[in-house]
Amino acid sequence: MMMETVISRSVRLMFSGGVAAVSLGLAQPAFAQDANIQRVEITGSSIKRASAETASPVQMIGREELMKSGKATVAEFLQTLTVDGAGSLPTGFGSGFAAGSTAISLRGLGATSTLVLLNGRRMAPYARADDGQKSFTDLSNVPMQIVERIEVLKDGASSTYGADAIAGVVNIILRKDFEGVQLKADTGASRYSDNKQNNIALTVGKGNLDDDKYNVVFNAEYKKSDLLAASDRADRGWIGHGDIRPWGYIQNTQYMGGYITPGNSSYTPTGALRDPKTGNFVSLGGCSQFSQTVKQDPAGGCLWSQDQFRSLQPNVESVNLYTRGTLQLNADNQIYTELGYAQRNSSFMLAPVSATPNVTFPANAANPTGIILYTNDLLMAASHPQNIFGVNTRMRYAMFDVGPSNHIANNQFNRFVIGAKGTAFGWDYDTGLTHSESKLHIEWTNQLNMPVLKAALGDPTSKFFPYYIGSQAYKNPASLYAAMVTSPTSDSTTKLDIVDFKASRELFALPGGNLGLAVGAEHRREQLDNPSLTGTADGSTNSSYVAAKGETKVSAMYAELLAPIVKTVELSAALRYDHYSQFNSTTPKLGLKWTPVKTFALRGTYTEGFRAPGVAESSAASQSTGSSSVMDPVRCAGGKPAAGGATALDCNIQIGAVKIGNPDLAPEKSKGYTLGMVWDPLNDTNMSLDAWKIRRTNEINPLSYVEAASLPSAVRLDNNLVVNGVVIQNSGTLLISKAPYQNSSYTEVKGIDLDVKQRLRLGNYGKATINLVWSHVASWVRADKNQTFQFAGTHGNCDTSDCAGTPKDKINLITSWDKGDWNVSGTINYRSDMKNIRYEGAKCATVMVDGSNSPNGACRLASFTTLDLSTRYNYSKQLQLYASINNVFDKIAPLDPLTYGGMSFNPMDASGATGRYFKVGAQYKFN
Repeated sequence: MMMETVISRSVRLMFSGGVAAVSLGLAQPAFAQDANIQRVEITGSSIKRASAETASPVQMIGREELMKSGKATVAEFLQTLTVDGAGSLPTGFGSGFAAGSTAISLRGLGATSTLVLLNGRRMAPYARADDGQKSFTDLSNVPMQIVERIEVLKDGASSTYGADAIAGVVNIILRKDFEGVQLKADTGASRYSDNKQNNIALTVGKGNLDDDKYNVVFNAEYKKSDLLAASDRADRGWIGHGDIRPWGYIQNTQYMGGYITPGNSSYTPTGALRDPKTGNFVSLGGCSQFSQTVKQDPAGGCLWSQDQFRSLQPNVESVNLYTRGTLQLNADNQIYTELGYAQRNSSFMLAPVSATPNVTFPANAANPTGIILYTNDLLMAASHPQNIFGVNTRMRYAMFDVGPSNHIANNQFNRFVIGAKGTAFGWDYDTGLTHSESKLHIEWTNQLNMPVLKAALGDPTSKFFPYYIGSQAYKNPASLYAAMVTSPTSDSTTKLDIVDFKASRELFALPGGNLGLAVGAEHRREQLDNPSLTGTADGSTNSSYVAAKGETKVSAMYAELLAPIVKTVELSAALRYDHYSQFNSTTPKLGLKWTPVKTFALRGTYTEGFRAPGVAESSAASQSTGSSSVMDPVRCAGGKPAAGGATALDCNIQIGAVKIGNPDLAPEKSKGYTLGMVWDPLNDTNMSLDAWKIRRTNEINPLSYVEAASLPSAVRLDNNLVVNGVVIQNSGTLLISKAPYQNSSYTEVKGIDLDVKQRLRLGNYGKATINLVWSHVASWVRADKNQTFQFAGTHGNCDTSDCAGTPKDKINLITSWDKGDWNVSGTINYRSDMKNIRYEGAKCATVMVDGSNSPNGACRLASFTTLDLSTRYNYSKQLQLYASINNVFDKIAPLDPLTYGGMSFNPMDASGATGRYFKVGAQYKFN
């Protein structure tokens, strides 16, 4: 049989950043891989960590750690890691572009700069880009129970995996050698007896490569998670509350509606009409039959909160199927195949839509601006029975009579791999063909056919006129709703095809050992077809246009060397060349490790990265419009409402943010540095400390929304500020900003990672481990043409994803105790506090009703700490029972008035919104 040579294992350890030959591309048989991996990973192994660690900082997560966490999915677990940052996509972010998916964002550099692999190979990205821009791998497609280990390469821009892995690599490796039959099932619920989750998994394996010359493993998983409504947390402090006035805030917050401001009104369930004489809106009657809000708007509006409708967590149902077959042809060669299929259906409820949206779409002959401001154009006719002014007038209306909208995302993912690996002519090789595809069906229920709505309100000759609103909506016939209410859909597809080849061998002797060489090549083609929702291409529905279409082809080759110059010094070097249709790149990687004694090593790496513009960023046909929370630079200059009619709302206003593809974009480039040490000061004590820095230049971003809001192209209402009787032109309420993609100056992030593990030998009381993992972000800077923004320790960057912020410190303290058939594990998760500002030096982003800074007068979002516990009991060799409690002390997530990812709480603190969560389960092995 093939045996792994010392040098090939060393090359594998050095370059893979995680010890998996299949990850690196250095072909090793499964049994040989597993044997060496266990030597590195087993706690208390005779191999010192200082000797086993590579030049690259890598976080290894074993199967046991994953199972002990009590998390239901791979995504849930990865998003608790300290290296995860802003741009991560949690399940509960249902109002985002890519709702229904999950993703990780290493170093806060975004999911598009984080390369996620399955068994060392790429997967087709999710079929809808996050923020309309960022292509990423959906972690929901990865089965949980068959994961062998997860490797997180933290120095980024891997010459082996891809130069586009600017922030790093997450390699999820599934089991390949399972024999027998294993059934696992668990169920969970919060302390409120809701948000129930049920999971069941079956794993079957047959054949031994040594004896039977084959192995086949099959895994099937089914998961179901119930919807959690905001109203289900009505008694949990501020969680899920749009109305946060009881905690000292103003009424005009992002999750409240119906309030009236000078010259404007937010959308309201009673309907509000604009007085043609004063220019101010007047609410129609009947508020009490719609709104649950007791304390109403002093200006006469009908206040209501989105917590009457909105979900905190979606309804999710998923199926994951995976199989791998391996055939040992002879002592030196084997062939293998992998088949994967995942289906995930999710549904997230949002509030009823507005009758007067502002929509954007590609410009056309009929509408050369590509914008329709229904806020201005949709009028109630003078002859309408509910028009109290007798002239055509503007209106605002939340369509409670239509009902809440469900955002439904049904995603199907499939993946096929066929490959061969072995030894030939002195080389260890691995080659394969991969095809994967993601098909996404999106449906948004209870949307509007705007021409019908416009006619029903404003055209007395229309068969649909009059459309009664608010308290009189009961008069409307079913035929009107059949014509006016629609459910737009979109069917998107991504496809990824890859051919790859990798090989490694020893060359000649050096003073410290033999020189190792690895070479590889790949060609891949990625296709994206993401049409917009039906009706959005011309503004005939109430949603804006979001679409992208294109194809990318990449050919690449790379070479790697591991040079043990002397016994204590290892030098690694790699070079990668990528050829795109319009761009070429050559990116190096260097690593150095010095181990003067077996218990201590110094290490460092230098990497260069390259990411070509994606289809959604570079295609002239690509356009997307989302929402963003901004401080209006006109109506809130200096952080305070301007005189003449501005309000505190203008200092934290949700706007439509239009992003347009730019064919003239240049690629992003990056340089990364790490410098650290690995030290085993005692036999049972291991630690590593690494400083890191990543600088990404020519960064592809939309124009800063603050900057875009200052441009003449920004779209505003006509309720201009009036100061001393003088009207200030183009100073009305900000509605839309236009932000084309651009190559901004740079982003630079730097910090420190600490990993300390202590083993405790307790004699008759068993054994225990304590593991501290700490990531500190010292600086997170983004620069554009005019300004440099420091986001470390602040609530920014709010131009992306859900405005979750950039805490300086995240800590996991993981403990585990084993005695006999019992194991008890606990994890403390800590997120440091953040200034409630959009960037360093900015004014406080939100204020209290008395004008003081929020939260709590300190303009600082409190830190958040939770404790998770789990236990396992081996009842017999076949049966294992387990239980877990997440958020043991039922900590409530701090009130966060700025983020739009969670309703009055930060999405990083989602466990504090759900509350204490219990799970019990059992696993039975039939072999």
